[in-house]
Amino acid sequence: MSIIQNHPSIDDAYPTRRCGEPALLYRQDPVVYGRPEDGPIDAATLKSFEADGYLTIDRLLEPAEVEDYRAELRRLSSDPAVLRDERTVTEKGSDEVRSIFEVHRISEVFANLVRDPRVVGRARQILGSEVYVHQSRVNYKPGFGGRDFFWHSDFETWHAEDGMPRMRAVSISIALTENFVHNGGLMIMPGSHKTFVSCVGETPDDHYKRSLKDQQVGTPDAGSLSILADRYGIELFTGAAGSATMFDCNCMHGSNGNITPYPRSNVFIVFNSVENACVKPFAADSPRPSFIGARDFTPVGA
Repeated sequence: MSIIQNHPSIDDAYPTRRCGEPALLYRQDPVVYGRPEDGPIDAATLKSFEADGYLTIDRLLEPAEVEDYRAELRRLSSDPAVLRDERTVTEKGSDEVRSIFEVHRISEVFANLVRDPRVVGRARQILGSEVYVHQSRVNYKPGFGGRDFFWHSDFETWHAEDGMPRMRAVSISIALTENFVHNGGLMIMPGSHKTFVSCVGETPDDHYKRSLKDQQVGTPDAGSLSILADRYGIELFTGAAGSATMFDCNCMHGSNGNITPYPRSNVFIVFNSVENACVKPFAADSPRPSFIGARDFTPVGA
């Protein structure tokens, strides 16, 4: 295991899936690009986001709004056309819906959420620019059968397989069911966003078909995860439906499986700066389908 500040590669600030051993690389990009006066996030929260890589919002959505989104979740998961669509991913070994991608294009209800100033306004403020949706999805983690999402940095995959050049993207996870400590809630290593884990293993062709159900290539090794966990610790997020967590694209995060009777569903939106539009993938022969990693860089609201 090596910890290095720079890498000899000229054209790639964050090389991954190229070497036979993992490496921990120092982040070379800012975390916060905007100012307190640029949006709804106050100065103290922006400072905390810069240090920890995430922020929480206890009540982003009102209860009546949550009910509307839950109703849309139920409609989508029972619509035969949606279930047949390639954007719908089922759990490994079952027909239970795991995720529905590009949900803001499938559903006008979720399209309105993407455009909501409470959501996109925070993204613009953190990234200091206009933003577009790199990815959107709803996640269903059903009771008794919801599988885990192993530890990973989203940026590693977006960089390697989508061609996202730099760390200038942010995600928001909005809870549509209550997050308990025991039903597979989001876990983040605070501060881990300042270290990039360069992973081993070449990207297979059409890797997304397997990785959306059970990712293996592009996941950190046990040694790197142990170093990060010892250095930064692990936070588990709980909260009522309507609460939200916003986090930097390079945060190391994951979630356990759900063996309780209580489902955990959320809507997940990734905003990327229009100044950081994706190019050719850095560690794959071709980019993933656009419903997973957008190639339309039109700003939200344009």
